[in-house]
Amino acid sequence: MQEAVIRTVPSDQGLLDSLDPLLRQWLPRQRWFAGKGRPVTGFSLVAATELLPAGSRLGLHHLLVRAHQQSAPATGAPVEPGDCYQLLIGTREALPPRLAPALIGRLTGGPAAGRTAYDALYDARPAEVLLEALRTGAGVGGLRFERAADQEIRAGLVPRLMTAEQSNSSVVYGDTFILKLLRRIVPGVNPDLELPLALAREGCRRVPAPAGWMTAGLDGRTWVLGVLQPYVQGATDGWELALRELAKGEDFTAEARALGRTTAEVHTALARALPTVTLGHEPVRQLTDGMTGRLEEAARAVPPLRPYAPALRTAFTALADLAAEGRTWTAQRVHGDLHLGQCLRSPGGEWSLIDFEGEPAKPLAERRLPQPPVRDVAGMLRSFDYAAHSAGAAVSGWAAACRAAYCAGYAEAGGHDPRTDPVLLRAHETDKAVYEVLYEARHRPDWLPVPLAAVRRLSTPEPEPA
Repeated sequence: MQEAVIRTVPSDQGLLDSLDPLLRQWLPRQRWFAGKGRPVTGFSLVAATELLPAGSRLGLHHLLVRAHQQSAPATGAPVEPGDCYQLLIGTREALPPRLAPALIGRLTGGPAAGRTAYDALYDARPAEVLLEALRTGAGVGGLRFERAADQEIRAGLVPRLMTAEQSNSSVVYGDTFILKLLRRIVPGVNPDLELPLALAREGCRRVPAPAGWMTAGLDGRTWVLGVLQPYVQGATDGWELALRELAKGEDFTAEARALGRTTAEVHTALARALPTVTLGHEPVRQLTDGMTGRLEEAARAVPPLRPYAPALRTAFTALADLAAEGRTWTAQRVHGDLHLGQCLRSPGGEWSLIDFEGEPAKPLAERRLPQPPVRDVAGMLRSFDYAAHSAGAAVSGWAAACRAAYCAGYAEAGGHDPRTDPVLLRAHETDKAVYEVLYEARHRPDWLPVPLAAVRRLSTPEPEPA
């Protein structure tokens, strides 16, 4: 691969200038674009690396660009700096029909004038460039491609883009590896690389160990761009499997129990690998104040939530009261966004957890904070409710059975049943359900009955037995 440098020279600015009108239309249509609903007002170049020369049959440019959007023009609020996105831009004289879904548009100016720009991840040759760089541990300008010392990456693995991604993009190489390219980029230690590396050092087999990773060094900081991990061939994610079993009327409690054991094993390994902290009165007060604030915000935005708000608030005050009486809890690094879609079941029946990025909308520093492990548990319990709803009311007891089995499995491997600390569990389930109410009201109104049903259950003074 030809050596290149991160450039700030006019030719690269010229490339971005020529892409600007095309990206304003193309970027908001991508599933992973975080600023939907607000027009893009412009772009600024963070970094540009030429991976294949612009004048060759196939040009390949790695860009980090900041998309500027007005956050609240009606209120006169200041314009936010804008999210930084990772783009792999290919340029060709003309696109073959197989690359039609990747089209960005025809460039009319800049160093690639007259050529067609497209999302290069759809194309085998650019994807091969990335894998070869990881295999050889290349340094390309400010980009760094690193391979884990104990991993071997074979050359010539055939790439294919996975099309079911949402917040990122993934390329599978020969059913051997999967490269997850982060789309919205922030500087600092990304938990999607940090936590799997820590778990690999602990010998935890429930999370695929990173085989390589891609970073950029900018302004003295490291930006994680992508992670290469083993691909679990023939695996089914937990959401798809749950829906399939529901459609057949099959019991899912054995799988839910196994998922509980898997979650506890990962939590135990994380607690060994990384520091834990004790949450006393003041940290818990801050935690519950945040939960209360989110409830108030959601109640203002979603009228059907308002009748339940006073009762839901007691879930948070009850936890704060216990802390005020001297009760403490242990917090540690957790998955941060655990649900059925973040779990993979191999053809042999083994479960593993993936996607440790956390909730992408939250700041990186917040995603890396130690949390009570029950936060992950609450996310999974809510996921069972969502799966059951997708199959209709005829399986109303399905979610409750799965919730109980999951907690029982967690107790088997972790030595602690989350249900034995009902105040802590109820607070986190309530916080998650409130988040879901606001999200569904804004984005998927047809799904609003799912979290509202949980709100009704959780608004009782004590949570129902699982």
